[in-house]
Amino acid sequence: MIVSEHETAVVILSYNGRKWHELFLPAIIAEAEGNYEVVVVDNASTDDTLQFVRQNYPSVKTLQIAINRGFANGYYEGLNQIQAKYYVLLSADFEVTHNWFPPLLNAMKRYEGLAACQPKIRYWKEREYFEYAGAAGGFMDNLGYLFCRGRIFNDLEKDQGQYEDDIETFWASGGCLMVRADLYHHVGGLDPDLYAHMEEVDLCWRLKNAGYKIGYIGGSTVYHVGGSVISYGSPQKLYYNFRNNLILLLKNEKGSKLLWLIPLRLVLDGVAGLQMLAGGKFKEMGIIIKAHFHFYGSFGKWWKKRKQAKQLITYRNEEGIYRKSIVWDYFALRKKTFDKIGFTPKRLS
Repeated sequence: MIVSEHETAVVILSYNGRKWHELFLPAIIAEAEGNYEVVVVDNASTDDTLQFVRQNYPSVKTLQIAINRGFANGYYEGLNQIQAKYYVLLSADFEVTHNWFPPLLNAMKRYEGLAACQPKIRYWKEREYFEYAGAAGGFMDNLGYLFCRGRIFNDLEKDQGQYEDDIETFWASGGCLMVRADLYHHVGGLDPDLYAHMEEVDLCWRLKNAGYKIGYIGGSTVYHVGGSVISYGSPQKLYYNFRNNLILLLKNEKGSKLLWLIPLRLVLDGVAGLQMLAGGKFKEMGIIIKAHFHFYGSFGKWWKKRKQAKQLITYRNEEGIYRKSIVWDYFALRKKTFDKIGFTPKRLS
């Protein structure tokens, strides 16, 4: 058990991440300045990552996971061994900036009912643009599709100072997520069965259903390399995106809505598959089918998790849900940026 000497533990999950630690750990350590503990959780790396960190960064505390069972499980096991008031889940391929941490901590202390928040996330390779994994805050439309302010599907916005505010969102990026440790454990933490992708959305949804707020804090900025473990557009990412989105809905959505939403999503995912087939993407079509077979084949397991999540519901905080279809807006109406969809997030208070 690691007991943080500070109220916050910045927890970096790492798998063969030596090159990222060489690049980014020095700044993370320099910015700590007594504000937070730095903990690297090695997720059964097959290289010398753990030894490198221990030898070169003695101030960093380390944990080792014996078997790599995915991103979500790595954090699930790691955070169960760390005691702090707040956690910051920080992926290894993130670069922090000067003064990135105080705005997040101040927000957690200032805003009543705020369970978790994220900073502004920009793209490390094209630094003036927002990044896919969270951008300027995460939202969900009425059909359960996820999108971000600053990134809708494959369109990234340039950061021109348009998102400097503190707002309430539906979900916050798991790449850089600050969360109250007691609430994280209260709702069960990250679901290890999701493996990777959308596990933070599931966590945030459970926190929202327990009546808490999720936020975006515009005064903090970090940069994300992206795709360093599972690359963007890869078959593995496609599989988890389709499968896990269905799991999110089954675990957390209202029962009355599920009756029509799951069948509709089956149809819509089928349409997406047919479009891929028409474009000659036969492998991608097969991946979508595989994702659906796995979801329905394990329906009993996901339903059991729904029952567990339902016990935690006190008040469904639905701020951050866009009551229209982002798919229709984007593909049919050609609305490519957040300001075009006419959705105004609520300011944190």
